[in-house]
Amino acid sequence: MRLFRLAYTGDFLNEDGTPAYGDMSLSLLRAAPFIRWHVLTDLAPRPGDASYWHRFYSLEVKPEHAAELDGLVVLRPHVQRATLAQAPDLVAIGRSGAGYDKVDVAACTEHDVALFNVPMALNHSTASTALLFMLALAKRLPEQERITRAGRWDLQAQTMGSEIQGRTLGIIGLGNSGRELARLIAPFDMRLLAYSPHADPVQAAALKVRLAPLDEVLREADFVSVHCRLTEATRGLFGSTQIAQMKPTAYFVNVARGEVVDEAALVTALRERQIAGAGLDVFAEEPLPLGHPLLQLDNVIVTPHWNCSTTDVWQATGRAMAEGMLRVATGQVPENVVNRDVLTQPGFQKKLAKFAENR
Repeated sequence: MRLFRLAYTGDFLNEDGTPAYGDMSLSLLRAAPFIRWHVLTDLAPRPGDASYWHRFYSLEVKPEHAAELDGLVVLRPHVQRATLAQAPDLVAIGRSGAGYDKVDVAACTEHDVALFNVPMALNHSTASTALLFMLALAKRLPEQERITRAGRWDLQAQTMGSEIQGRTLGIIGLGNSGRELARLIAPFDMRLLAYSPHADPVQAAALKVRLAPLDEVLREADFVSVHCRLTEATRGLFGSTQIAQMKPTAYFVNVARGEVVDEAALVTALRERQIAGAGLDVFAEEPLPLGHPLLQLDNVIVTPHWNCSTTDVWQATGRAMAEGMLRVATGQVPENVVNRDVLTQPGFQKKLAKFAENR
């Protein structure tokens, strides 16, 4: 039996040290005698440490955390090259979610580490969040809730919403969640456009989505919903020029990454009513600072990068992480490896082969 040393980052815990998101299928790990796992508790919230929640998205796995690990499961912290360079035994990192922009993928490959994620688990929840924003914005749900609480039924006519049926939806990034949104939106009989340079035209046609250049999508869409990954090509994709191409009656929805948008340009457009409103689950700086201009606007719905994180999603991602690490701990390749080039590297194969005796 070859011992497999595994750690979870501390942001899986509550302040009292209990699991924050259920057991994450840890029972699977407990049943494997060859796995020893622990939580990196210095990356966990501590009672009375209010500052933690203002810096937890900037946490980082340090070299001393990973130096004696074979496997690592990450929620929010960054994993950078310097850490990977000092983790000679590390064979796999599991990213508990779909995005992996906080992990240095090139450095993982360079140091013979496989990075795997759960690309399908958040497809429906991300798409349904986008749909939720669209309906809430069109129906003017926040304004109607405010006047009801204030007893201002006399303002009904001034907060009249509209339907999304028959309108045009522009999807930015026709990947997993973008395609799921197109599927979910079908009963609303919307016209569907998408800007997605790498999209499969056959898949798009099957979903009744017309692929188009970005400027055309922005000009024609009544709703723009962002689903693309954060890359160097998409960072700052939406600046003042792009937002200015949108209709003044259009709504902007972002369930991807905050850095895809020039936030200052978006604030200006919303404040000056260049567009009708926005629904945002992600931001350039997270947590969103108190006093941020977005929080002062009445035509924006904001949620804390968490609307997609449902109990159903956590059950799926937790199980996928545990099952993936069980595969690695028995000398097998986990599912959904991001940097597939690493699989043919002798260094990675040697690391993985050490655990084959655990099968």
